Amino acid sequence: MTFNTSIYKDRRRKPAIIDVEATGFDSLSFPIEVGVVTSNGERYSSLIKPYANWDCWGEEAEAVHGISQADLEKYGKPGNVVAQELNALLEHQTVYSDGWVVDKPWLIKLFDRARTPMNFWLSPLEMILTEPMMECWTEARSIVASTFDGKRHRASTDALFIQQTYDCAAELSGA
Repeated sequence: MTFNTSIYKDRRRKPAIIDVEATGFDSLSFPIEVGVVTSNGERYSSLIKPYANWDCWGEEAEAVHGISQADLEKYGKPGNVVAQELNALLEHQTVYSDGWVVDKPWLIKLFDRARTPMNFWLSPLEMILTEPMMECWTEARSIVASTFDGKRHRASTDALFIQQTYDCAAELSGA
């Protein structure tokens, strides 16, 4: 089956998708990269320079996303800058995550430490998936993966992958 996103450009707005990479897989970890794809296809990505008290580091997580502590020190932006940029991009919008149970706490940690209110809403992707879309999600994911051109487990690339999977699931389900 060929995946055709062009038919959705006029019929349906794509959801804005956010993804967060972190230092680990537990509650002590902190966010190190945020990526967004907006409903109009604009992409945002930033590494986050760790705050002094953010010292938990998981080598297992680094093996997955490939982001080193040296990368964060060299290329990361201060957390308050990232929080302000996200607010400017997403103000008064709802953005969706396929990993809401971990992404939300990491974003709360970022915005809290930056002493910046989050001016957008974060919601689980499942809130906008219809039952038929959920039933064909695995197939849609496989279709997108077979043609996807991007390095996975980096935040903005994963956000784009999720958005394309959403569109494919909508197409497959007739939504």
